[in-house]
Amino acid sequence: MRLPEYLKRPIIDTDKTKNVRRILKTKCLNTVCENARCPNKNECYTKNTATFLIMGKNCTRNCKYCNISCAKPEPLDLDEPKHIAEAVEALGLKYTVITSVTRDDLPDGGATHFANCIKEIRKLSPDTKIEILTPDFKGDKNALDIIIEAKPDVFNHNIETVKELFKKVRQQGNYNLSLNVLQYIKRHGGITTKSGFMVGLGETNDQIINTLKDLHNNLCDIVTIGQYIQPSKNHFPVSKYYTLEEFETLKMFADDAKIEHYQIGPLVRSSYRAAELF
Repeated sequence: MRLPEYLKRPIIDTDKTKNVRRILKTKCLNTVCENARCPNKNECYTKNTATFLIMGKNCTRNCKYCNISCAKPEPLDLDEPKHIAEAVEALGLKYTVITSVTRDDLPDGGATHFANCIKEIRKLSPDTKIEILTPDFKGDKNALDIIIEAKPDVFNHNIETVKELFKKVRQQGNYNLSLNVLQYIKRHGGITTKSGFMVGLGETNDQIINTLKDLHNNLCDIVTIGQYIQPSKNHFPVSKYYTLEEFETLKMFADDAKIEHYQIGPLVRSSYRAAELF
């Protein structure tokens, strides 16, 4: 199917985008903007921001929608938390988002590395709000307790799709486990929780409504919904491109499910305009 015009973004190259790339390169940092081929990359770069991708470029899981490579993971860079903090300071970020590849090879799934990033940022930029977008840590409560102790301002874990499609697109994930992770963080940490999912993978309206209700019932504060765009012909095919009018209907579904805060639109991604949503 041909990509609708409202999903296309122009290439922007300004002094600001060049500055962001320079800082990232100098600090040897990865971003999900580049690795996941985010369509909003240039817009975010013009605002002097980016979503940091920690713990390497290789993921231990092979989700069918994701452009990040599934390969043998690289050794952890123990200086990465410090470099992340230096980049946050250099960019003057008042709100930052940190995500990661999934590291099932690590005993704590990388929870300690997330915590170290939070601690280093707070040393250099104590007023900066920190949102982390994490894997499910296999539901390990010890790992989740490490995250809770680090006290991020927002804990984000994406459900990604409806329950009925989980085994097709997230074969190494578990829908109920992801919901349990969100609930555990809220109940035991009192931290603002956030999740998101894509549409266009073959879901029905009823399945979308049920997913929104499940997120609400598991104490999720913020929800994002955006259009799935196939990264390559080798990835899961797009079933449908939602119209702008249909995205307005999704907002009504969120209201009916009692989701208090949401961002829903064709190009919405989990960290898109995260500061404004917070």
